[in-house]
Amino acid sequence: MPEIKPRKTLFNPELRRRGIYVLPNLFTTAALFCGFFSIVQAMQGGFELAAVAIFVTMVLDGLDGRVARLTHTQSAFGAEYDSLSDMVSFGVAPALVTYGWALKEMGRLGWIAAFVYCAGAALRLARFNSSAEATDKRYFQGLPSPAAAALVAGFVWVMIDMDVAGVDVRWLACVLVMFAGMTMVSRVRFYSFKDFNLRRSVSFLFIVGIAFAIALFSYKPSVALFGLFVVYALSGYVLALLRLVRTRTHSNTD
Repeated sequence: MPEIKPRKTLFNPELRRRGIYVLPNLFTTAALFCGFFSIVQAMQGGFELAAVAIFVTMVLDGLDGRVARLTHTQSAFGAEYDSLSDMVSFGVAPALVTYGWALKEMGRLGWIAAFVYCAGAALRLARFNSSAEATDKRYFQGLPSPAAAALVAGFVWVMIDMDVAGVDVRWLACVLVMFAGMTMVSRVRFYSFKDFNLRRSVSFLFIVGIAFAIALFSYKPSVALFGLFVVYALSGYVLALLRLVRTRTHSNTD
């Protein structure tokens, strides 16, 4: 009696396992599109929309990995695709947006600053991919590329909201871009929030802070987001300084 093969339907588990891998990659593709859209807008002079698109990319980039884990569809292809998308969205796009908005008025120094950021993002992603299994999951080594992109894009967005021309703050933009680029490849550790438990109890002041942050975001999203990532970008250095002081204090007491 010939073997009866299962019909290829939507309820076939084998077919479902092959097809569901499309889901996380759709989010990655959408993130890549937003990064590309940001570059196109910068080329056309739409710098505010370009900056906002980078923040949208951050949301989509955060979803693709979570969707893959929830649906058990992680793959080597997805990891590589996500890394390439991040390079475009968080490496090339912020550099070009800032260059077109402010740094091009500085001539050679402007494009060098933009390249420092772009190279920093590429090196940061390469180091993360090569050492992802060997590092402490609670901390990132170097500023994550999405946070660096948010820092740079947030600055552009805030300045445009305040009607400040890029040429007027070109030196500040240059310093910020180079700071972000070098911090990405530094050995400074930044908290990853991967062990943050939403079910644990917190203090009353923490809830007050969340309420204040929501109110600020509702009033001025650009200021709230830029301020958040400025604090995060400085937090690594503050923690490193505190560890250094603590170490020296212990050595002196001993």
